[in-house]
Amino acid sequence: MKLTHRFGEALTYAFQLHGEQRRKGGSETPYIAHLLSVCALVLEHGGSEDEAIGALLHDAIEDQGGQRARDEIRRRFGEQVAAIVVGCSDTDRQPKPPWRLRKEAYIDHLPGAPRSVRLVSAADKLHNARSILEDYRRVGEELWDRFRGGREGTLWYYRSLVSVFTECGPASLAPELVRVVDELERLVGDD
Repeated sequence: MKLTHRFGEALTYAFQLHGEQRRKGGSETPYIAHLLSVCALVLEHGGSEDEAIGALLHDAIEDQGGQRARDEIRRRFGEQVAAIVVGCSDTDRQPKPPWRLRKEAYIDHLPGAPRSVRLVSAADKLHNARSILEDYRRVGEELWDRFRGGREGTLWYYRSLVSVFTECGPASLAPELVRVVDELERLVGDD
């Protein structure tokens, strides 16, 4: 598959939106690294250009402007990309609704979501789970202070995502998510 100028425009737009952000927990890692990693996973697992653009912009509505960002994504990149980003967002409201309610609603919507949404979402969750596992190995239990769901809520959320993606796909990413979440639960249980 050949990427076009639209991909370059999306990369620039993602940088404009997220260029000043850092990953959770006081990390010096630029947030754009997460977006690039999710995009790479999508492309490596057969994603289209629209899906790759959706991966670059998957947090724009939730974290960078709600309806305004949605409208701009639709205008610049089309309805398909906007639908992917909407499907990967757990809210566009500020202040955000309670954490557990948002996560339950997100999990509930995934089985009926289009394949494109599940592909980008699974890539996002896989990269996040890998980061959580790596950080847990480095800092241990203090990791959970970064997350609104804490230890129990975060583990519940990722185990629930494993169930959905194992059942509904994408089949190419689900086994790796299972492996990472299993390893995280094993490490947490050993401590």
